Amino acid sequence: MYKIGVDLGGTNIVAGVVNEENRIIGKGWVQTRRNRSGDEVIEDIKESIRLAVKQARIDWSEVSSIGIGTPGTVNRKTGVIEYANNLDFNNVPIKQIMEDEFKLPVYIENDANCAALGEAIAGAGNGVDDFIAITLGTGVGSGIVVNGKIVHGCNDAAGEFGHMVIKFGGERCTCGRRGCWEAYCSATALIRQTQDKMSRNLDTVMWDMVGGDVRKVTGQTAFDAMREGDAAAREIINNYTYYLAVGIVNVINIFQPKILCIGGGIGNEGEALLSPVRYYVNNEHYSLRAQNQTIICAAVLGNDAGVIGAALLESQN
Repeated sequence: MYKIGVDLGGTNIVAGVVNEENRIIGKGWVQTRRNRSGDEVIEDIKESIRLAVKQARIDWSEVSSIGIGTPGTVNRKTGVIEYANNLDFNNVPIKQIMEDEFKLPVYIENDANCAALGEAIAGAGNGVDDFIAITLGTGVGSGIVVNGKIVHGCNDAAGEFGHMVIKFGGERCTCGRRGCWEAYCSATALIRQTQDKMSRNLDTVMWDMVGGDVRKVTGQTAFDAMREGDAAAREIINNYTYYLAVGIVNVINIFQPKILCIGGGIGNEGEALLSPVRYYVNNEHYSLRAQNQTIICAAVLGNDAGVIGAALLESQN
């Protein structure tokens, strides 16, 4: 039997048909276009699912379930998206809507948890018992998987590492607190840090890279300039990797996972990111002398992690 996974993102809605080897055999995607009603977005979720099944060239009788990974606050038991501010979702009974439409069991989960589950089962985790995924994107997403199961906490909100404070009284976070990990280590934060540094260093090569337009700075700009030997870029990345390592040390001290993988757009930098992070972590975490140590590695599934993880939600119930 096949399973369908849906990754509901801020830019695209991506659905995939996943086979028994946890591989995607058909995809469908639709632009999210966030400035619309929740009802309109739901219609596009349905369309992405139909497109994936069509591309996979399978019959609906071969599909056992649909899983949906969504941003926001999710009540897994009721199947209601309680709140997603970027998608105009307020108490949307998406499970019931989709089950009525497709006549299949539907499972709902937070999108970061889906990505973590996908990596744990079919990616970097390779089925290990204790696994944590960190995603460095617009925010800092994270998920905890123990013995193949997502750790939810009493209210389905466990694993929000992006909102632990790593610098008291520091930068204002979108959640309203100051000093959150997300305020220092999201791609959004790195872009802001790069722009700030450029405004004080008019001779940095980064100006040439963006054609003199600071609005064109991305999370990759400072890394690219660092590889060209730019001193200002090196300072940006040194600070960024330090704060990333501070958060990772906290996570390791609490959970001691076998594997901690880093994904998202910034995670694509590979060893340019991971090598300095490992250096800081290996000198600062509590269990320095333990025989078993957490392996810090890059995520391997890329943008497919959320789709595969959503498809695997059937196994969580």
